[in-house]
Amino acid sequence: MSQEVVAELAPNGILRAGINMSNPLLVTGKTDAGDPAGVSPDMARAIAERLGVEVKYVPFPSPGVLADAVDDDAYDIGLIAAEPARAESIAFTSAYVEIEATYLVPAGSPLAVIDDVDRPGIQIAVSDRSAYDLYLTRALKHGELHRAKGLGGAVDLFTSAKLDALAGLRPALIEDVKTMPGARILDGNYTTVQQAIGTQPRNSAAATFLQDFVMEARASGLVAKLIERHGVEGRLLVASGI
Repeated sequence: MSQEVVAELAPNGILRAGINMSNPLLVTGKTDAGDPAGVSPDMARAIAERLGVEVKYVPFPSPGVLADAVDDDAYDIGLIAAEPARAESIAFTSAYVEIEATYLVPAGSPLAVIDDVDRPGIQIAVSDRSAYDLYLTRALKHGELHRAKGLGGAVDLFTSAKLDALAGLRPALIEDVKTMPGARILDGNYTTVQQAIGTQPRNSAAATFLQDFVMEARASGLVAKLIERHGVEGRLLVASGI
């Protein structure tokens, strides 16, 4: 292992891993010691093991807060969805897992397909500064986004304000639709959220190491094994592509 990589990521022998605690597919619980458990924490631990150092988890309540903290020396790697807006300040690897994002619509809605949502007057609830919020902010031409804190807040806003659609990750929406008689989840997706590993742009040697690690973890079956270990098969997908 290159000492330059260790010096960039764990100069004190500890890899600080920023973990987004708001995604229940990536963080599925806690260990007996109180650390986050799930695919993302296990990926961070595997990186630390490869480096020959300890791992320390740094929890964040949302991906936006985690992204903002990159300049505060709060963590050495951050496990978060890669997005162009975030890539301005974070050097990302390729994705290790991806999650389909789509819409939920209420009972009796005339919206039938994804493209129907991007029309004048259509009001969409979304979790503020989530990866799919950032995507929709760029992509929507006519639909109007209404932001709330976290997916739970977006669900509450969707129902209380009687909005036209709820944007979210399909696995979470599958659970939400069970509590909304007559509601439907639209087929297809408007994007797939690419969960990756980021570090400070100045960490050039570490960025190369992390990219190689992710590609190896996908090819070797490690990511698939972690998905199976934490019971999220069919909801988290091993990422494809470069």
